[in-house]
Amino acid sequence: MTMTGDSATETLTRAPSGTRRLLAAGAEASFETHVRTFGALPARDSTALLAQLEASGLAGRGGAAFPTWRKLAAAAAAGSRRRRGQAPIVIANGSEGEPLSWKDQVLLQNAPHLVLDGMLTAARAIGARSLLLYSGSESIGAVERAIAERPDARGIEVVEAADSFIAGEASAVVHAIESGDPRPIDRTARLTDSGLRGRPTLVQNVETLAHLGLIARYGGDWFRSVGSRKEPGTRLVTVTGDVPRSGVFEVATDATLLDVLDVVQLDARTASAALVGGYHGAWIPASSFDVRMTPGELGRFGAQPGAGIIHVIGAQRCGLDATAEIVEYLAGQTARQCGPCMFGLPTMAERFSALAHGEAAAENARELLRLSDLIVGRGACHHPDGTVRLIRSALDVFHADVDAHARGLCTRSPR
Repeated sequence: MTMTGDSATETLTRAPSGTRRLLAAGAEASFETHVRTFGALPARDSTALLAQLEASGLAGRGGAAFPTWRKLAAAAAAGSRRRRGQAPIVIANGSEGEPLSWKDQVLLQNAPHLVLDGMLTAARAIGARSLLLYSGSESIGAVERAIAERPDARGIEVVEAADSFIAGEASAVVHAIESGDPRPIDRTARLTDSGLRGRPTLVQNVETLAHLGLIARYGGDWFRSVGSRKEPGTRLVTVTGDVPRSGVFEVATDATLLDVLDVVQLDARTASAALVGGYHGAWIPASSFDVRMTPGELGRFGAQPGAGIIHVIGAQRCGLDATAEIVEYLAGQTARQCGPCMFGLPTMAERFSALAHGEAAAENARELLRLSDLIVGRGACHHPDGTVRLIRSALDVFHADVDAHARGLCTRSPR
């Protein structure tokens, strides 16, 4: 595992081994240090790169976990069908609207050149001529300095991302760049067919692109040398909450929750649960912290690795209270373009708050499940479904707390 803040810079004469990959060049790596660490970026043709990507098994690190090679292949195919002047566009998505995630910020501030490598490699693979990097304000300075250091990146345009939870969704990114309005769009056409300015558009998370920059150098077999068979490689995770040390860490994709929490020096006996996948994720009880951070194992709990978010609540904290705060936040982060967001989520937030405060707890729990069935699958974007996932997970994992609240008690803290 690789921890941020490590100032040691190791000169690598061969491919990085273990999990020290994305951050191997050290903190705030210059272009000179970057090249000394990883070597020059090779010029692979589209066919060779797509073959290596498919062999690598790299999936998106922004949340959806879609196979990266498929997105590139789709954008390349759409671009080949277009007439001249309609070349594809590459957008690096570093918006990170999720409050519990810092990993894209850490990557852009410490390893921006790997992200730029990935953008340039992707552009070459799909025939793109326009490249944009969509970043939060806190990372723009580092990105612009990195671009200024290298002639091959001078054409990359940097766009400041909106500071909202839903602004990082792919269609919201395109809509924000196009119109200044960072709301998701209910689209029928895929972005790889018709996105920004009506052109084939590849939107990839910045961590995904950084991995691409390494695969272009070292190949798919190297990438697969760490992690699980179905989802190989490493991922960045952000660990927050009731832990001795918060931070961003690089871990193997098949690491267990216990593996990660050991790094932050957490005694699992002091924890109640961990929220995995962020505000649209699901709770994992402390008794199941031996679960691996893979889609297959996390799926048993309704969770996914997502953007690599792990938020721990201590044994003395009430999971219903913690969830109520998150649901209230999510209800205020809607795009206000569909009924489930405008009316459903605020109602659910009110009900969950009442439940957390012991007001008609059993009745509110039943009503939350009924509303969940009405809302799921009916939103204009995935925001309502993600919120429902969190609520259902909390009612399941903290069912003992629901029963206690119904009796006017709380098993986690005195009332």
